[in-house]
Amino acid sequence: MPAFILAIDQGTTSSRAIMFNEASEVLAVAQQEFPQHFPQDGWVEHDPEDIWSSTLAVTRQAIAEAGIDAAQVTAIGITNQRETTVIWDRVTGEPIHNAIVWQDRRTADYCESQRAAGLETLVTAKTGLLLDPYFSATKVKWLLDNVAGARVRAERGELAFGTIDSFLLWRLTGGQSHKTDATNASRTMLFNIHDQTWDAELLAELDIPAALLPQVEDSAADFGMTQASLFGAAIPIAGMAGDQQAALIGQCCFEDGMTKSTYGTGCFVIMNTGSLAVKSTSKLLTTVAYRLNGQVTYGLEGSIFIAGAAVQWLRDGLGLIKHAAETEAIATAHPDARGVYLVPAFTGLGAPYWDANARGAILGLTRDTGIADIVTATLQSVCYQTRDLMDAMAGDGVKPTALRVDGGMVANDWIAQSLADLVRIPVVRPRVTETTALGAAYLAGLQAGVFASTSVLATQWRQEQEFVPQMPEAQSIALYEGWQAAVARVRSV
Repeated sequence: MPAFILAIDQGTTSSRAIMFNEASEVLAVAQQEFPQHFPQDGWVEHDPEDIWSSTLAVTRQAIAEAGIDAAQVTAIGITNQRETTVIWDRVTGEPIHNAIVWQDRRTADYCESQRAAGLETLVTAKTGLLLDPYFSATKVKWLLDNVAGARVRAERGELAFGTIDSFLLWRLTGGQSHKTDATNASRTMLFNIHDQTWDAELLAELDIPAALLPQVEDSAADFGMTQASLFGAAIPIAGMAGDQQAALIGQCCFEDGMTKSTYGTGCFVIMNTGSLAVKSTSKLLTTVAYRLNGQVTYGLEGSIFIAGAAVQWLRDGLGLIKHAAETEAIATAHPDARGVYLVPAFTGLGAPYWDANARGAILGLTRDTGIADIVTATLQSVCYQTRDLMDAMAGDGVKPTALRVDGGMVANDWIAQSLADLVRIPVVRPRVTETTALGAAYLAGLQAGVFASTSVLATQWRQEQEFVPQMPEAQSIALYEGWQAAVARVRSV
């Protein structure tokens, strides 16, 4: 019997479902955007029902377009926007509030006060993370403190917390499964990545009841079965990973030192560091890359909050373009931004700055600055931010020698070449750029027995194109120095 693996890829701006066969070939793709909510400056929310309904719709569409019945689907893998936080009623499944998105900065002042009190040292030692609004823990605390009756209900065991993977799993299984995997757990700021358990000391410090938390599994595991009524047959859910770790797996970065960078709403670089949890001195994050058969593989990560979202802002916020795809032609025809820099700190700055109160700016404007300058500067901002992360990794003694890239933005050859020019190492694009979904499919396939091992998976990876530095190094250095000066202008500290 042929194997069909369905990947649910629930992202920040859209939900997607992709059907793969055992040769990693894409058989069907369905995608649906959903609304973003910005209640206050720096606040970002999603309606969990929008996430659920869009996920359900695209999953049904992908199965139908693949021309198969649900009973023929071997397994489902789930990958998700990380850190985004939902709390829901264990009986009704109804969320108590909108989901608080990973980009949200509402707990910045609380984080700053706890940092001043010395809590960050404990957080970093146990979780590998920094004390920042980015992560789930302070979002959970905010919900418990600000939604009427939530804390009492949580303490009575009436509520469940989850990142988006857990929320979708709960809905898909009809409330039968409240689980997450080690990669998603490692992004909550509540999970001890060294002993692989929810950390009682951090839960006490943040006053979060343990009764809220999901069970933590390997990334390839038995997560439960979908309700038969949803798709026409019950389907095993066999893989789960946060989107960036899923992309690492989809890029087959299974050896120490292998590095990938994903360009979606944000930009995220992860280096596989094997069994060693590298402690960064450059404000990078130590995280769980994946956990298979009880064995933890760690990663060193740099997180950038705004990448593709900046292009979306050019389209939807400013109306400078009608379609994101236009940017490649504009930048190719106008590769010099003429001293214009866009710093997309719309929700603060991530690694290596971690400045929650920084805000975006366009700098270097003159009377003859035009739309093309701003578009080119927007694309360049993604490359400059990646250079920030590469330099931070070098500062930790683990400079990559090549970078495997994926995500919608790097279908743009201009961006891929600019990355190579600015980071000064080869940038390699795979044939299958849907690596986040592919990683989720790989995990589900490993659990279902479709794939024997990660070594077998590594043989399926194929290079589509390699981009090597072409810009003179002196020019690259000058451009990057201009970026660093621009960032200094927007920082709050």
